[in-house]
Amino acid sequence: MDRLIEFILNHYLLSLALAVVTFLLIQDLFESLFNKFKALSPLLAVVKMNASDAIIIDVREPHEFIKGAIENAVNVPLAKLESQLGELAQHKDHPVIVVCQTGTRSVPACKTLTKAGFSDVYNIIGGMQSWEENKLPIKIASKNKN
Repeated sequence: MDRLIEFILNHYLLSLALAVVTFLLIQDLFESLFNKFKALSPLLAVVKMNASDAIIIDVREPHEFIKGAIENAVNVPLAKLESQLGELAQHKDHPVIVVCQTGTRSVPACKTLTKAGFSDVYNIIGGMQSWEENKLPIKIASKNKN
């Protein structure tokens, strides 16, 4: 025990970093356990889309969306999601698949949707980057003009 205390005192930055990383990992574990939405890989998302009448909500900004999106996806930027919940309310009982560019913006979008009463919400892990890495089809709305 004395050696542990001596180590902590001699290497306080390492000890502090270990405590912070441990806290963040535990916080992430609890958050993922208590989420009311599920995570899907892009391939499982395709299966879910084909097996049900799922709606795909793309929470990227319009300039990102036009470069390429999932077929039949609805573009609702994350900043405007709460204001457009009324328009999406008709899909509360349908599976809702949320996607963004990397999978980070879609998590708060999924939380917003579950708080609004959507019962079957899914997040695509890795977002459109992962979708494209798996060579899944995308629809390009318009070409970039320079």
